[in-house]
Amino acid sequence: MADSNTSVPQDEERDDSNACCSVVNVNIGVLGHVDSGKTSLVRVLSTHFSTASLDKHPQSKERGITLDLGFSAFTTDVPAHIQSETNADKLQYTLVDCPGHASLIRTIIGGAQIIDRMILVVDVTKGIQTQTAECLVIGEILTNDLIIVLNKVDLIQGDEYESRLNKIKTALQAALKSTRFKNAPMIPVAAKVGGDGKAGVGQNSDNVIAETVGLQNLVDLIRSTTRIPQRA
Repeated sequence: MADSNTSVPQDEERDDSNACCSVVNVNIGVLGHVDSGKTSLVRVLSTHFSTASLDKHPQSKERGITLDLGFSAFTTDVPAHIQSETNADKLQYTLVDCPGHASLIRTIIGGAQIIDRMILVVDVTKGIQTQTAECLVIGEILTNDLIIVLNKVDLIQGDEYESRLNKIKTALQAALKSTRFKNAPMIPVAAKVGGDGKAGVGQNSDNVIAETVGLQNLVDLIRSTTRIPQRA
């Protein structure tokens, strides 16, 4: 069933008017195979796009894929379990939308030092693809902290839903068993119900409010598993 609120709830939205608040930042790299829905996911998680830098490369919209690192963010209250670790009033999640195309992997490596956590986006209609495996390898360079988003669940027929999800989860668990991510949580999501064929990248996609599935559950998971980054 689609979310009644298609973006982060109002009480968790960025409040730019309260400029005096201290903010701690957590950088989340969002990776996945090309067309897995990474950019759609980042767009719907982000509450403000005026300062975003999503797919500014001139070929991004033309080709419908991410070519450069894109940045956007959303801000929430500091979760209770880490309030003793920081004096900050707010927690900002900066989402780093990473290109999935194999020839652009060097762009991701170039941003490796800024990533605190990682979201791996998997298209449930296609399962593990070439760049999915490559992203797992890159993930082990970037971070110890992974969340797997099983995207496009709205495209699974009702009577196939559970079996399809279980099949994808089993395949991912097998791929992860020899990595540091063997216990990574997996969460079903539809970042843009019905999709638009180009992963949220297109001439008319910037200001479209998409119907979503599972986004609040994802935000809750991100918040409940957040740790304060330890930086040099």
